[in-house]
Amino acid sequence: MASLFVWNDSYSTGIREIDAQHKKLVDILNALYDAMSKGQGNQALGKLLDELIKYTVVHFATEERLFKLHGYPDTLAHKREHDELASKVLQLQKDFAAGKVSLSMQVASFLKNWLTNHILGADKKYAPFLSSKGVK
Repeated sequence: MASLFVWNDSYSTGIREIDAQHKKLVDILNALYDAMSKGQGNQALGKLLDELIKYTVVHFATEERLFKLHGYPDTLAHKREHDELASKVLQLQKDFAAGKVSLSMQVASFLKNWLTNHILGADKKYAPFLSSKGVK
């Protein structure tokens, strides 16, 4: 299987549930990339895009639940990042379904870069806070 994103320990937040969800997002993104590189049809790509979007929603809800539960002070800024990506990806899904856009390497790179930067940036910021609250 062709991989776009190779997980390594530098992406770990030290919070089991979050790391497991991040790994799942990486797996779905890699499956999407693999399907694209094998020239699979729009139906297969659409299913993987849908799965990626649905799981991203689940993941964002998990993070935001933990923020609320523990009073994370940077919740609004972090949620704004979630909302921006959700908006972009939902528009991509809509355009793809309408035949206005194809899933290209540019799209895959955008998703990979966003996930990488989000994990290494915003997610690494909250990890010490949640760890200090006993979240493992």
